[in-house]
Amino acid sequence: MIAITIDNRNVLAEPQDTILQAASRNGIRIPTLCYHKRLSPIGSCRICMVEVTGMDKPVPACTTPVAEGMTVETRTERVMELRRTVIRMMLINHPMECHVCGASGSCALQDLAYEYGVAAHEFGEIPVNRRVKPYATPLIPYDPNKCVLCLRCVHACQEIKGIDALSIALRGSLAHIQGERSRCISCGECWQVCPVGALTQAVTDPPTRIHQMEAVTTTCGYCGVGCQMELRVMDGKVWGVTAPDDPEGPNNGSLCAKGRFGFDFIGHPDRLTVPLIREGGRFREASWEEALAYAARKLKEICASHGPDAVMGFSSARCTNEENYLFQKFLRAGVGTNNVDHCARL
Repeated sequence: MIAITIDNRNVLAEPQDTILQAASRNGIRIPTLCYHKRLSPIGSCRICMVEVTGMDKPVPACTTPVAEGMTVETRTERVMELRRTVIRMMLINHPMECHVCGASGSCALQDLAYEYGVAAHEFGEIPVNRRVKPYATPLIPYDPNKCVLCLRCVHACQEIKGIDALSIALRGSLAHIQGERSRCISCGECWQVCPVGALTQAVTDPPTRIHQMEAVTTTCGYCGVGCQMELRVMDGKVWGVTAPDDPEGPNNGSLCAKGRFGFDFIGHPDRLTVPLIREGGRFREASWEEALAYAARKLKEICASHGPDAVMGFSSARCTNEENYLFQKFLRAGVGTNNVDHCARL
């Protein structure tokens, strides 16, 4: 362990820690915007600047490693004014229309502007309207005028998914995030980590902000991995899917395109809600008991007339391993056929 001092407190840090990690581990808050615990340090936003004794200029806490005997100050007047200036610069092209923004209430820039008392940028520049090409996926609209170029989305695409579909286009006031549609897999990882609402989802038009809806934790049913997810529910309808902030389970907070955006079938009017039996070329509703008895009777008739190999079973990767085991056991031991397959390919 390494002994350092942060804001006149003697604390211990791991040798591989940055100042930000050491402070967080000891309950000392250093504000940041681009940092995300699932990503490597980015160091783009400059909100986490701190002063270190012996260094002429403030340094970013998220990328500066700790050293034995280091003395750090996180809230000097110099640091506080620097953070205010950084926030003002971000607001040059970021409209303060929080009352109509879907990220209001969960926007890191909004929280920082409130905390540091910044209501406008005060530089007098005319905001630049950055015109961009269509984003990497039509499932995620991108608003370049809300983007603060924190680069979380770029790093999430590279480090978490290994896709590398996002990059920065142009420089200066015209800089924006550019997506490559031929690479993108529509996983929504970029939307998940966006701190300001520059990225949204286009699958539904929710009546209120998604983060304000009830979060119902469940297991994704699209395959057998068991990914944990949050259904955002209002008035009995699912309006969106997010991943837990403190991820658990095999997905570690990540979701694929099906898990994140393939939820609109849940309340679709064409979805079956009761078993159907075909009679005279038409379907009629039936109870589960009647439908199961009907299926059992027909299976017995087919086996009696044509043998058990006239029957084939098709199972699902969306079922549990236990359910799939019982299904193949039913066909092999019950019906007497090895004709069983499984839609693992989805």
